[in-house]
Amino acid sequence: MKDSTRKWLWLLLYFVILLAPLLIVMIGPRPEPREFWRELSVALGFVGLALVGTQFIPTARLQILSNLFSMDEVYYYHLRAALVGFVLILAHPLILFMFNPTSVRLLNPMTAPARATFGVIAVLAMIGIMVTSIYRKQLNIKYEVWRTFHMIFAVVMVLTAMLHVLGVDYYLASPLQRGLWTVLTVVWLGLIVNTRLLKPVRQLSVPYKVTEIRPEVDYVWTLVIKPDGHDGLRFIPGQFVWLIIQRPPFAIRQHPFSIASSAEEHDHLEFTIGEAGDFTAKIGEVPVGARVYVDGPHGSFSIDKYDAPGYVFIAGGIGSPPIMSMIRTLADRGSDKPLWLFYGNVKYESIAYREELEALQDTLNLKVIHVLEKPSEDWEGESGFISAEILDRHLSQDRNDMIYFICGPVPMIGAMLTALKQIEVPLVNVHTEQYDMV
Repeated sequence: MKDSTRKWLWLLLYFVILLAPLLIVMIGPRPEPREFWRELSVALGFVGLALVGTQFIPTARLQILSNLFSMDEVYYYHLRAALVGFVLILAHPLILFMFNPTSVRLLNPMTAPARATFGVIAVLAMIGIMVTSIYRKQLNIKYEVWRTFHMIFAVVMVLTAMLHVLGVDYYLASPLQRGLWTVLTVVWLGLIVNTRLLKPVRQLSVPYKVTEIRPEVDYVWTLVIKPDGHDGLRFIPGQFVWLIIQRPPFAIRQHPFSIASSAEEHDHLEFTIGEAGDFTAKIGEVPVGARVYVDGPHGSFSIDKYDAPGYVFIAGGIGSPPIMSMIRTLADRGSDKPLWLFYGNVKYESIAYREELEALQDTLNLKVIHVLEKPSEDWEGESGFISAEILDRHLSQDRNDMIYFICGPVPMIGAMLTALKQIEVPLVNVHTEQYDMV
């Protein structure tokens, strides 16, 4: 079955789950209808809860999905679906208050029934999720702290929301409706148990150890790990994993990194990491021999997913590791396809893999175009930022037949999509991966 067909089937199942509560109300036995505004409020609450509950799926790192949908697709959906779910859930009580002002008294936990208090807690937990996610950087919340509270808020929100729905018990008096929500709740919480308990237990039997940590350029390091007592994992070039370094696999401190090594090399994994955050700032201090656990591989950002007569890679700074994995893999496979790499960096000295890329141009049908933001006076290559003009100047006339891979910061990806559109490259041929998920 084609990946596109599988995607549509998963999306169909997803929408069935979202609308199932309303479908059961429509086709199954139901209580006497009430005022329109009250029924509207309940409908929005049902869909909002289903929408928020299903957010446990994209965050569960299920390989059956993460190898089908790209990381950009997963997190783009997750962020926006959670926001829509939040709006729907918030609309549920606001509509009640608007058309029945006396119901505001339900906000008082001292006098309100437990079912109302559970509903209030669920809304507050959802507000906590949204505020800490949208404003994490402005609030200076460390990534590990945010992940911990994100999970706690999510579990509290779903559990108290379900207690609220069960307490009201108007539509859940139907065995079919009650059964649906029971199954959904068990599945959602089961995903958390799998992610936080069962998967780490499995990882204990497949550890890795650090065999090398080498500097690439200023503030950029390559971490090399090898399987310790097992055969390691198999991946396709461009995929990423979550690394747990010098901690047990149950630790909250886990970070996603793209694999930089060739998919044809099975005895080790390489990751090129820039010093950019609380964790990565000390990546160069990781000792040789340190224990590492790996969750993956994940992602569909890969040449193996999209066959083409040639490939165009566009990388910005430390967005180069997944692209290097693809180029190295093509070299190991003896590919003769035409390849272009547009590589943006601040200065010549900050170009990672510089010497290797020069050598690969002799091995592959590869053209590397370095674009420097702050070049030296004797620099004869492209300068500034990668633009439509630079792309147009170096790409061949059959550019529309190529598949494009872009990896880098969010602003750069947006600029590259605009530039490719300007030179009339069909965006259906363009695939992206960004490095700013939260």
